Amino acid sequence: MKNIFSIKTLTSILYFLCGMALMGGIWELVSHLTKHEIPTPKETWVVFKEVIKNPMQDDPDYKGIGTKLISSLKRVGIGFGLGSFIAIPLGLLIGSSKIAMGIVNPMVQILRPVSPLAWFPLGLAIFKDSPQASIFMIFICSLWPTLLNAAFGASHIPQDHKNVSKAFGFSKWKYLIRILLPYSLSHIVTGLRLSVGVAWMVIVAGEMLSGGMGLGYFVWEEGFNGGSVAKILVAIIVIGVVGLVLDKIFMALQKKFTYAV
Repeated sequence: MKNIFSIKTLTSILYFLCGMALMGGIWELVSHLTKHEIPTPKETWVVFKEVIKNPMQDDPDYKGIGTKLISSLKRVGIGFGLGSFIAIPLGLLIGSSKIAMGIVNPMVQILRPVSPLAWFPLGLAIFKDSPQASIFMIFICSLWPTLLNAAFGASHIPQDHKNVSKAFGFSKWKYLIRILLPYSLSHIVTGLRLSVGVAWMVIVAGEMLSGGMGLGYFVWEEGFNGGSVAKILVAIIVIGVVGLVLDKIFMALQKKFTYAV
């Protein structure tokens, strides 16, 4: 068993390295085709080392990349947390009740396709504060994957499970704890995984609009104020790596909470 696990792990590492090598090769080619308007991986690595020299610097005139990252993660955490707090119980409700599904589903289908950028001005009008408008945008956009997956899980509970709960006279609370939540949990975690990815993508757009401190604003500032293209690439890499880490965390949770039916 250990040997099989080791082979799988080594294979995954090999695939990862091949993917990184391919991306690096394409990057190098694009750099040469644009006559180094886009820095090469080597040039970007030099800038990366400069950027992370003092990552937690928090002076009024300069914020380190680590400080910017923490600021972005805080906003994502608040928006994603609030969205999950609403989405999970609402999803379970509409998945368990045809009446609730009939009432709520049309609203979900109307609001879900709306662009994240459309929510920012509305948040700004409500809260009169750019950072809070960004959190509002993350909150709205991260609702839907969790809500829909929770509803799917709740609506696909086998009839045998429901019959068992009736036979034993489960109360609504006991049905929730013993049947509804355990069966829906893997679907909920799948939704959370998708939602946190959406939240992390949305924060970049939100911070570009709201300004202040964060990775999104850092990209905007470097891109539109005559800044360094290499620093933009560094920020993109950091955003991508953090997104990958968040996805891996929720993937591990997804595997752990898979419900055996």
